Order: sequence, then structure tokens, then C-alpha cells
Amino acid sequence: MTQRRKFLNLLTMMLMSCYLTSAKESQGNIAKSSKKSIVIIGAGLAGLTAARQLQKQGHQIIIIEARERIGGRIWTSTKWQDIPLDLGASWIHGVQGNPLTDLAGLIQAQRLITSYDKTITYHTSGQPLSQTQANLLESLRQQVNKALKKAQNQDTDRSISQAIEPLRRKFDPSSEAYRFINFILSGEIEQEYSGSTSKLSAHWYDSAKEFGGDDALFVQGFKTITDYLASTLEIELGQIVKEIHWDKSPVKIITQKSEFIADHVIITLPLGVLQSQSVAFSPQLPDYKQNAIALLGMGVLNKCYLRFPDAFWATNVDWLEYISQKHGEWTEWVSFKRVANQPILLGFNAADRAKEIEAWSDQRIVASAMETLKLLYGRDIPNPIDYQITRWASEPFSLGSYSYNAVGATPKTRRDLAMPLGKLLFFAGEACSQDYFGTAHGAYLSGLRVAKEVLAI
Repeated sequence: MTQRRKFLNLLTMMLMSCYLTSAKESQGNIAKSSKKSIVIIGAGLAGLTAARQLQKQGHQIIIIEARERIGGRIWTSTKWQDIPLDLGASWIHGVQGNPLTDLAGLIQAQRLITSYDKTITYHTSGQPLSQTQANLLESLRQQVNKALKKAQNQDTDRSISQAIEPLRRKFDPSSEAYRFINFILSGEIEQEYSGSTSKLSAHWYDSAKEFGGDDALFVQGFKTITDYLASTLEIELGQIVKEIHWDKSPVKIITQKSEFIADHVIITLPLGVLQSQSVAFSPQLPDYKQNAIALLGMGVLNKCYLRFPDAFWATNVDWLEYISQKHGEWTEWVSFKRVANQPILLGFNAADRAKEIEAWSDQRIVASAMETLKLLYGRDIPNPIDYQITRWASEPFSLGSYSYNAVGATPKTRRDLAMPLGKLLFFAGEACSQDYFGTAHGAYLSGLRVAKEVLAI
């Protein structure tokens, strides 16, 4: 960790200590508080979590959701009846100490463990990496990390691409080393954080904390969690919020077909929706919050599930990686054969590449994916018998997959986004999580946090 980060993280801990002490002192008055009417905008993981916590305290809760389903960016498809598949969040990332692990255990949700140790990486030629090529890849990975660490110690923030450019210039764009660097940037950074390396902050792109251990998939899909949380809640679907009037109490929320009033409103709109300004606030949000919304980035990670008659790939691995000729082109795949005994491959596209191919037809996307698979496994492999494809950047009620720290954003930016506005408006969602942004557990923890804020009034 850089000295800059050590100082800023220490400062953050001191500020949070003061905040938590104040909140703890306020807890003594919670039992005495009167029943509150609370509207929660968004039936995603953050909104459902906050609602459950507040409902337990006897408050009047209603959730309004624009979609005709709950879950938000948790969206389990049941198109294939023998295996539910998650089109949004899929994994508990890091099962050790993760609050979603505890929740899954509480409701006895079955899980499958995937492991990054079970990975095979293919060269641009379509062959598994030789030991010499693997050594070169590791050497370049260390050089990329060294360049990023150097950038994090500089006073001025810049993008990852800018920080890596001196290293890239050492190699011809047609060289193997250049392709390896692009693979590292795409497969290990863009597909992790969802933003383009031309926009990701070199200072803060990787500032989130992580839980240890492997990753876990839900046998019945992530909806196992959201269905449980929603089971006792009042939720109105198909309510698209247009205006929020918070100049006085009660707050008034206007949708395309209804009006709601509440003592308090919890807003869990995705960052992409806030950035689109499709919801009008009256009065406008304060400058610091508008700046936070503008500074953070909303990234894209799209999925393409391909179902085959039989598995033609190595069945003892979970991850298949490909060092593509073109940046970001089908570099990461997950096999469901070992963990679920299903002949299904999941291909990812992230950042600029993901946005580009959203305009393609399903048939073109599948054909592109198959060209890569045929390079790796031969021209005579079977065609998929079905597919499922996401387009999160075009989805009107998310406008992206999850947030990232763009150039100019800092941990304080997320604290500003999460800051309540008096006793009327409160904010939650993965983008409001300083420590766990871009994750389902970050959304869950933000729901717990915002419920405490409301209860402390």
C-alpha cells in the first residue's frame, strides 16, 4: 500500500470512528422513536436489505421498483429449466467472512465453489501457453504492476492506460508482448472493475477491500437471496420514478402512474441512472453530490452463455483464458461442466468492447464467440443449441453493470454519494460503498448501513 493510501485510509478510519460513536449514542433513542413511513426506491439487493432491517423495527415500508421484477442487477434467468443462470451478479466473491456467506447459510442456499486455480490460458495461436510464454506473461504482469504502483505514488492521478503507456511503447503493436499486456489489462483489470483502462483511476481503481477464499455460485441462482429478502415486503413493480420533491417533509415521489409520500426516502438507484438525470430532484441535489455522481464511472460487464450438446473443452477447469489478437475479445470464459455438470460456457465482454457489441445482433455475437472457440478447439466443434446474452449498458433501469473509480474519483467521492441529505433523503447501493464497490456484498452492506442511519434519527 502506498504512503498516500496509508495516510488517506488512516484519515478515513478516524472520521468513521467519530461517525460510528455518534451513531452508537443515537441508538439509545431508537426504541423511543415513532413509527416512520419510508419509501425505498429500487428493489435491488441494497433496497431489499434496508427494507428488511427497517421492517423488523416496525416501520411502514414500501419499495417502488421500475422493472416488472425484483432484484435489480441481480437477475436470475430460468429460461433453461434444469439450471438457473445469473445474468447479473453471479458469485459470492470471497466466501471467508463475507456477510452473504452467512446469509446464504441462514437460508440454507446451496452453493458451488469455483476456483481461479483451475484455469487454462491459451495463446493467440489457440494453443495452451508454453512454459516460456507463461514466464513472459508473468514477467509482463510484474512490469504492469510496477508501473501502476509507481503511478499511485505520484501526486497527479491519471488513467491506467496513461500509466502503462511507457511500458507499451517498448514493444511493437504487432508483437506477442504487446498482446500479452493487452490481455493483462483486459482480462485482469477491465473484466474485474468493468471500466476501460483509459478511464480507470491509476490511484484508486483497486482500492476496494476483498474477502478471502474461493468464489461461490448459487445452485438456484442469486435470486435465492433476493427472493428471501423480499418475501415479507410490500413492493410495487412497474413504478418508474420521475420526480423527487424533498424541499419539506413529507417527501413526495412522483412516478409515471402514482404519487407516494414518506417521512424518509432511501434511494438505491444505480449510478448509471443517477448520471442520466432521468429522475428530477426538487430542489436539485447539492453540488458535492452532483460532483460525486459525475466523477464516478459506470462500467459494463456483459455475459454470453452458450449451451452445447456436450463439452468439447477440458472438463477439469473452471476458467478458460484467451490472449486475443484484438483487445478484450473473448478473453475470459467460465465452464459450468466441472461445478454443475452442464455443457455450458460463459463468455465475458467488458468496458469499451462490451458497449461496442451491444449494438450487434444476437447471431453476430454468438458467431464471434464461436470463432474464438473454434480457434481453440477446432473447426468441427458443435454449434450451441441455445444461448443467453446480456446488454447491461442498454438496460434502461441500470445503464451499466457496476461502478468503478474513474480518474479524479477518490474514496471521499463515494462517501459524498452515500451522505444523507438531512433527515429526508438517504442513499445506498454498491456505488455508495467505499470499501466494497462493484460487488453484491457491497450493495448488501450499504443496505445495512442506510437502515442504521434511518433508525438513528
